[in-house]
Amino acid sequence: MKTDIACVRFGDVHVIPIISPKISREILRKKDATFASRPTSFAASMFSRGYKTAVISPFGDQWKKMRRILLNEILCPERHRFFHDKRTKEADHLLQYVYNKTKRHEYVDIRVAVRHYCGNVIRSLIFNKRHFGKPMHDGGPGANEIEHVNALFSSLEYLYAFSISDYFPQLIGLNLDGHETFIKAACETFKKFHDPIIDERVNQLRRENKEVGVHPEPQDYLDILIMLRDQKGRPLLTPDEIKAQLTEIMMAAVDNPSNAVEWILAEMMKNPEILQKAVDEIDYIVGKDPRLVQEADIPRLNYLKACIQEAFRLHPIAPFSVPHVAMEDANVAGYLIPKGSHVLLSRVGLGRNPDIWHKPLEFKPERHLDGGSSELALAEPDMRFISFSAGRRGCIAQNLGTVMTVMLLARLLQGFSWSMPRGLSAIDLVESDKNLHLTKPLVLQAKPRLPLSMYFV
Repeated sequence: MKTDIACVRFGDVHVIPIISPKISREILRKKDATFASRPTSFAASMFSRGYKTAVISPFGDQWKKMRRILLNEILCPERHRFFHDKRTKEADHLLQYVYNKTKRHEYVDIRVAVRHYCGNVIRSLIFNKRHFGKPMHDGGPGANEIEHVNALFSSLEYLYAFSISDYFPQLIGLNLDGHETFIKAACETFKKFHDPIIDERVNQLRRENKEVGVHPEPQDYLDILIMLRDQKGRPLLTPDEIKAQLTEIMMAAVDNPSNAVEWILAEMMKNPEILQKAVDEIDYIVGKDPRLVQEADIPRLNYLKACIQEAFRLHPIAPFSVPHVAMEDANVAGYLIPKGSHVLLSRVGLGRNPDIWHKPLEFKPERHLDGGSSELALAEPDMRFISFSAGRRGCIAQNLGTVMTVMLLARLLQGFSWSMPRGLSAIDLVESDKNLHLTKPLVLQAKPRLPLSMYFV
């Protein structure tokens, strides 16, 4: 797209892609109240169980209610600190899993490792369990976890994929593009794994509360949502609201960290000097006394975070941001955007814009460093690329996303030396035709670089 803003009409809907940071800032800062809604679609309705959630639901009382709950009860700083040990335990498990691969002289499928780290973290936070069934002997995902994570990525692939029935609702049910089949299958997978756990816990906690007035310390996100009460002491959320919101949290947590880290390691194989700089920084910050990198180290790991920012810029998780819907006519940068328009910020158009970035197709983490010692954040406030978005619909789990991404990359780099498999001279950095992931999953050879005891803390 060679223009900063365009308009395409599908049925009665104007779809407006944008690649200008200036226009993006105007929409998400100055006029974010106008663009604070989401489009309705078959996929969004299915995944949110009828728009009962805080991210993909249109603007309204239900969205306000669920967003307030997430901000105040789930993603607030107090809860973030409370669940620190769960996140750290999964970072420890990641080291053990990769170490077990090296012990058997096996290559490491990075995509499997990073996606299932994310899946394990979010399952631990939500259900206080990392597996739905028995894990593999090496600590890797079992069949249930593979099915679950595959369903999460399938749901993300189809959530806002172009579907003609989204613009001509009378076509819903005809399944003209086949999307409905995949969407229904993902929803059935979520129901199979999530609903029995949630139903059992709802009955247990509400029965205990009713009979003996027990108020135990919540052990996970599920406990928190079940225990919420309104002003009259009644449950604040229905089981369907709980199920929908927890599924949405899972969908939001798995893709950004895993996609970024897989691309970073691929780029590091092509640019070993970047890999060495990142490892040197970790070794310097952690110190000579053998210990594992921790969340408390994140503020000082600026080069590592610059690598992540560069992955967000050059290798985003999707071509466009989640759509924003204009709730009234708006004038933006001199253009009239009609009420009901779907506004799409182009992740690719912003991050690879040659008017903004010098040599935009090159992976250069240094471009995000100012040479000072101030802490680098993963967010991009000037909208030159999209990390966590902004405005009223900006990502409310930015802290969780940051620690998951940084800890994932930091532990992999601190724990192991990485190289290409024997006989391979280069990594094929080609994007998939279906999405912006690597066409082929990244497979590397790992070699432990820490004392043996540190892999089994």
